[in-house]
Amino acid sequence: MLIYSLSITHRLKYISDFIGKELCGRPFQLTDNRVEYENWPDLKINYTPEPIAGDQCWIKPHPILFENGIHEQEIDCFESNRVTAFFKSEGDFPFDIFAAAFYLLSRYEEYLPHQKDMYGRYAHGNSLAFRQQFLDTPLVNSWLTEFGKKLQEKFPAFLLHHSPFTFIPTYDIDEAYSFKHKDWWRSAGAAVKDILRGKWKRFSLRRAVLNNQTPDPFDSYDWIDNLHRPYKCKPRYFFLVPEKAGKYDRNNLPSEMAMQVLIRQHADKYSIGVHPSWQSGDDTALMRKEIRTIEHITKLKVMASRQHFIRLSLPETYRRLVEAGIKEDFSMGYGSINGFRASVASPFYWYDLEKDEATCLLLYPFCYMEANSFYEQQLTPEQAFKEMQHYYEEIKKVNGTLITIWHNTFLGTDEKFKGWREVYSKFFHQAMDESKTIKSA
Repeated sequence: MLIYSLSITHRLKYISDFIGKELCGRPFQLTDNRVEYENWPDLKINYTPEPIAGDQCWIKPHPILFENGIHEQEIDCFESNRVTAFFKSEGDFPFDIFAAAFYLLSRYEEYLPHQKDMYGRYAHGNSLAFRQQFLDTPLVNSWLTEFGKKLQEKFPAFLLHHSPFTFIPTYDIDEAYSFKHKDWWRSAGAAVKDILRGKWKRFSLRRAVLNNQTPDPFDSYDWIDNLHRPYKCKPRYFFLVPEKAGKYDRNNLPSEMAMQVLIRQHADKYSIGVHPSWQSGDDTALMRKEIRTIEHITKLKVMASRQHFIRLSLPETYRRLVEAGIKEDFSMGYGSINGFRASVASPFYWYDLEKDEATCLLLYPFCYMEANSFYEQQLTPEQAFKEMQHYYEEIKKVNGTLITIWHNTFLGTDEKFKGWREVYSKFFHQAMDESKTIKSA
């Protein structure tokens, strides 16, 4: 497939590469030479302001892919093929899918002035997806499905690349144990708080766990392994390894031998990554130190990450990850609501909008985190199961990649999370039965 444009920009190349790979398994070719375009013997798209005679697909381009800098964009949404669309265009497709997909994947709106949430993150309420009520839909994948059909109508010889529905379960280990393997002063202080607050049941449980009379309520690792084993599953684990504990960094410290053993055990079986601490959010050196900590423990190179509390600020966070040698990031989602932050259910490379260049950082967008259901949306386990079902059905419909986030805390035996491990088990079996999991390198 050849695309003819009056000029070839970094933005156009980036999005045409993505769309080409999604639709036919390889990037679309680009040219700004009209003679080459007119003599092209194969399938072609005219991406210029005027139609050209001949067998082609014409899309009149929106200017965003040819602009310099970042500007407020006028966006008028409308319905196309029963889904939301914008950047209406003339030609053989009702809107400029290249420009609209670029706007969403680049997270263009996050570079514009916006309201922060209580944690200093981009607030989901700012987003076009939330305001126009398509946050719960992998809109870009739906557009690609319709665009593929249009190309096949125009060019019966056009072969679509069919990717299978894929499920990647991921886990954040940011509070490995509730009571065990913590500094004595932390344990003593917590026990005193239990007494002062009259939490006698919790105080008794703490004593029983520390005396090895009952398992730690957050120790769900064997249970999760047993879930994976029948499917030879390849999940991803992300470990929080702060140098010291903090308000939002409450994990067992990596200096504890038990924590090192836990990390090594998972690295021996699964692909693991760093869960950069809250404290490292503004400190590249500290984040690099946390990466080195995991590498020292496992003797393996750390290539993947997910931000703790989904503390993600564009472009600063991703630039720091790139500088630290991270190749894959699993933070593209919201820590305040479930849904598709970039409106897509496929991995894609990050585009640094300020520098106007594609990067080598591959983003794996998640759409569901149980902590959002529990803390933010305040759902029961049964309601959360229905929510997970929705995302499963939406992604399966477009043969996308379903990525969920769960924590060992929810999958243990803590009374606070009663019923959640049963719901996850039910959902996990359903999703795995129909999924081709991506095998981690």
